[in-house]
Amino acid sequence: MLNIVKITDYMSEELISLNLKAKTKDESLKELSTLIGQSEKIEKKDTIYKALLERENLGSTGIGKGVAIPHAKTDAAKSLTIAFGISREGVDFKSLDQEKVKIFFVFASPFKDSQIYLKVLARISRLIRDEKFREKLLNCTDTKEILACIDNEEAL
Repeated sequence: MLNIVKITDYMSEELISLNLKAKTKDESLKELSTLIGQSEKIEKKDTIYKALLERENLGSTGIGKGVAIPHAKTDAAKSLTIAFGISREGVDFKSLDQEKVKIFFVFASPFKDSQIYLKVLARISRLIRDEKFREKLLNCTDTKEILACIDNEEAL
């Protein structure tokens, strides 16, 4: 099978945090928007938080099993960009299953990249259903390991 869209193609080490400090949903969105804002692909850094918040107001992106996928379409992004974070303590993200969120995939995409955006969202959603994969992510000790873990899982 040919994998056209790979999550790791849109990630980089500097957009990974293994020790998010946020204690609340709002703090998480701010911290994650700052993290993704470090990318050169994000132009208007201050609008990312607003875009994530607007999307979150439609319904929680805390999808359950300790995972949230905050995402937004915004022209502040030149191209699809993904950041990743782990909260060791977990955050009450108003998830569907009420579990605290420890794993965050956050991404921003320009409006013109809707197809890629949806494919990546679907791919992440499918991968994180696997409990073993979620455990592997939580056990990673550095950013290279996170990228390798996701890359290996996508190759299966």
